[in-house]
Amino acid sequence: MPIDPAVAIGAEQPPVPFSWTRSDVLLYHLALGAGADPLDPRELRYAYESDLRVLPTFATVAAEPRTFEPPAVTFPGVRLDLANVLHGHQEVAVHGPIPAAGRGIRRSRVVEVLDKGTAAVIVVETTASLDDGSPLWTTKEGIFARGEGGFGGERGRSPRITPPARQPDVLLDVPTLPQQALLYRLCGDLNPLHAEPEFALASGFDAPILHGLCTYGMAAKAATDAMLDADVTRIRSFTARFAGPVTPGERLRVAVWDEGDRFPLTVTVPARGEAPVLTDAVLVTD
Repeated sequence: MPIDPAVAIGAEQPPVPFSWTRSDVLLYHLALGAGADPLDPRELRYAYESDLRVLPTFATVAAEPRTFEPPAVTFPGVRLDLANVLHGHQEVAVHGPIPAAGRGIRRSRVVEVLDKGTAAVIVVETTASLDDGSPLWTTKEGIFARGEGGFGGERGRSPRITPPARQPDVLLDVPTLPQQALLYRLCGDLNPLHAEPEFALASGFDAPILHGLCTYGMAAKAATDAMLDADVTRIRSFTARFAGPVTPGERLRVAVWDEGDRFPLTVTVPARGEAPVLTDAVLVTD
């Protein structure tokens, strides 16, 4: 069996040293659509090195930009086929502004293996720190493995983040480019699901889909720009659940509610009857 919960839970990967440069940050931001208006000084904070600010969701790719092979989902007790793997949810919490360049160490471990019946969810927590030990960020991701459930494990709970029962304070239309996935994969996620039509068909999709983490980063940027005047240094965390795929070229609609230091949001695709693609999402600030 590809998953052995008794072995997997608590399993740690060896510490991984990594580094990133301003070019890595710039590429990440551009892959999210930053710089679409190159005359906007707020956009240049993302897309020009002279006053570069780092969107905290960069933490999801910071250790990956020099990856040249498709990713493997492998821990002790876990080995999964990429064709059956989807991103379930993502959390990023930062301990302060991320430097525009640096060196660090990341440590990852499996904290939960949940049995959803027809699928399994492997929850992986990763911490990152600078070489001197200063904490950078903590991420938690849920890896949804189709066809791997039914092993008798705990189902777990699915915490919900419900927006206020009123109209959103802001509605934002965010375009995606037809080549958006081909750009974003240069940040390190080379899963062929996002590039190869034949692989996408074999995985149950009509065409390659956008990386969930690209949608995640675009939503965080849109909310930051609209609600925080693009001040990424105020962000403390961003959490979201992936509810549906996005085809590159589709337009996203980001609805944001203002609750002071919390900004619940949802992301839908209007062209598909407001099909949800991100739910249970909240941006938290200082």
